[in-house]
Order: sequence, then C-alpha cells, then structure tokens
Amino acid sequence: MRNPPAWTLHAVPDQSGRVAVVTGANSGIGYVTARELARHGAHVVLACRDPGRGGAALARMRGEVPGARLELRQVDLGSLASVRAFAAGWDRGPLDLLINNAGVAMVPYARTADGFESQFGVNHLGTFALTGLLMPHLLAAPDPRVVTVSSEGQRFARFDLGNLNAERGYRTAFAYVQSKRANLYFAMQLQRWADTAGLKLRSMAVAPGLTRTNVLTGGANSGRGRLYATATRLLVHAAFRPTPEGAKTSLYAATVPDLPGGSYIVPDGPLQLRGEPTPRTRERAIRDTDTAARLWQLSERLTGVTYELSTASTPA
Repeated sequence: MRNPPAWTLHAVPDQSGRVAVVTGANSGIGYVTARELARHGAHVVLACRDPGRGGAALARMRGEVPGARLELRQVDLGSLASVRAFAAGWDRGPLDLLINNAGVAMVPYARTADGFESQFGVNHLGTFALTGLLMPHLLAAPDPRVVTVSSEGQRFARFDLGNLNAERGYRTAFAYVQSKRANLYFAMQLQRWADTAGLKLRSMAVAPGLTRTNVLTGGANSGRGRLYATATRLLVHAAFRPTPEGAKTSLYAATVPDLPGGSYIVPDGPLQLRGEPTPRTRERAIRDTDTAARLWQLSERLTGVTYELSTASTPA
C-alpha cells in the first residue's frame, strides 16, 4: 500500500484577503509560518518582542517574498501591559487568523514582568491574554481561526494546577512541558467556549515535532555559556529536522479549509517527532474538560482577561 503524498508548503491555499497575526515571527517556525502565509496572499503582522530582530526578519522576508503584505508590531508576552497595548492598538479591523507561536523553552528560572514563572507566564498566560483581548476583532472576521503551538513534549507533563507558577520549586523541563500542556488545554477549551456561545471561531492546537530553531539557544538561554550553546547546536543540527518541516502543522491547522475546530495537528511519525501533519484524537488532554476548565478560570484570574460570552460580538 502506497503512502499518501507529503503535505508541502505549496499545498497552502490562497490566503488573499485574510489578515493574520503571527507571534514570535522573527525566527524559527514563526518566521516560516508568517512567510508562507504572506507568500500565499495574506496580510501578515509579525508580532515580535524585540524590534531589532523583528525588523531584520521583516527585511529578510520582504527579500524572499517580493510584494508581500507585511508589517511589524511589538508585543512581549512576558508583560501583560505590552499585551494590552498591542491589542488596544489594533487598527486593521477584522482579524482572520491568530497564530500563537511565540514561547520560551527550557529556560533558567525567571519571573515575567508580572511576577509569573517565565515559561508558564509567556507560553500560556501571555497567549491566553492576547487571544482574549483580540477576540472582538477575531469574531468580526467571516471565518476566524486561532492556532496555538503546543509541543509533542506535553505528553510527558504531570500537570499540577497547584504548581503552575513554581509555587513548590522549579524544574526546567517539568515547567516547560507543563506550559505546553496548558497550551493544549487552552486551545481545546477555547473551542468549547466558542461552541457554547454559538460562535464561528475555530481553535486548533499543533505540535511541530523536533525542529531546528533557536528556542533552546536564544533569549533566556543565551547566557548559559559556550559549552551549552555548542553542544545544543550540534544536537539540534543532528537530530532535529529543518524548520520548514516544523512549520507544516501550524500552516496546515491555519489553512486547510474543512478542518474542524478543536483539531490537534501533529506529525504522523513515531512519538510525533517527525512526519506529515495529521489530526490526533487519541490524546487524554483533549478529553480532560475538568482540568481545562479549571485552568481557564485560573488564567482569567491571573491575567484579568475575561472571555465574556455576553460580549462575544463585533466590536464597535
């Protein structure tokens, strides 16, 4: 029996007329995702923490895709004030697509500007707040989608609602996979929220698989020393696949026309580490509605961002 053909970046359908925000679009999976959406006609906002790196990415992308409709806006998911400023400054009308890509991975212990453990604060709470604050603009679009990048590593999380913020000690890997499980819970609960309200919004989660990015060596990890940087780069180059392969699940979830809301898209290979995008339904976290609901309530309390069913309408 012959395997089905690979899903390639060329399979992305025409995106003309869509407005998309991609967080963390200055490098890695976010860069490729933003570039390919723009290549296929979308107006893409690169939402980046660092204006310098964002500007360099914007210039490079314009060189790779002449005529692309691109712009750069600053947002730091580690600061709720920055997230609120980004949302308050939105002036492009309906938002068709939000790709929650930005995040940190396996970083030393640190706190965000608001006092949250950094991996939980950036990967989950910043994403939760940004999505909620942009929701009126998403719901003004004819077919809005939210794609949240989780990780194949979330399968190994021992999710502890009482230790999400490193209340009882900090272990780097534990905090990382727990934050990525939170991303999956969030994406699934967002779809339930939309369904309950009778909204047209589709929320997806994705796992990219092992992918070559600078998430393990850049940002907060850049101060770990030369030995760490060298060893990690060698490992990533040898064992991880090229960045465009990792961006496939995000692009698949963002653009495949008939994909149902609540889908979790992962590579179809062993342990979800590599392969072609495919929906995964046999995932315990997808069915864990109780934990997802409790996390949602906690997130609203910590961020001050409330997803009100009564206000789920087109902005004035």
